[in-house]
Amino acid sequence: MIQTLIAPQNAVPVAPAFRLAARRALLGGVVAGPLFLLAGIAQGFARDGFDFTRNAISQLALGEAGWIQTANFLLTGALLIAGAAGLRRVLRGGAGGTWGPVLVGVFGASFWAAALFPADAGAGFPEGTADTTAMSGHGAAHMLAGMVGYLALCAAFLVLARPLSARGHHRWARVSRLAPVIVLAGFMASAASVLAFTAGAGLGLCWLAAVTARLATARTNQ
Repeated sequence: MIQTLIAPQNAVPVAPAFRLAARRALLGGVVAGPLFLLAGIAQGFARDGFDFTRNAISQLALGEAGWIQTANFLLTGALLIAGAAGLRRVLRGGAGGTWGPVLVGVFGASFWAAALFPADAGAGFPEGTADTTAMSGHGAAHMLAGMVGYLALCAAFLVLARPLSARGHHRWARVSRLAPVIVLAGFMASAASVLAFTAGAGLGLCWLAAVTARLATARTNQ
């Protein structure tokens, strides 16, 4: 396959370097989700007034220590976009090679938008905030960024099921097609339970990490 893409005299040095660069980029997509969740959970337990049953992890970007969560958003977005670049290299010319990376990239960019437009205060956080507050413009933009990002992620799972299946990982492909249902169910239940929203979002991040790792270690078409 390599010989059909590049000149034979360059095949030996270029192919391993190409695959190594792709897998290094894919590492971003593997660590992004778990890192974001671990940082958010640690902050949630450390910040006064934060309650996982009432508050969304996004609200950790508010208050004096909010810069930590803002940095978490920015770093996660950068890692996801790097992962998308790695997916593009690994899947190039094959099933899902165009839209899979694009959708993951949109998901990564949504974290940057979420950092730029912070969530509204409310439900007692930051400490002393009223339980209910009117939605601001930046709060609405934050919600829109999250909605667009997670819809892109759900679509990415459906697209990435194709290369998983093409590589013989049929069970992974089936779970990848089921994951959007669970993620969206968590979002739909968010009005009744913030924990359901957090669980749905967290599952999406973890499954993307797992799929990216699976594709990074699978035999590629390069």
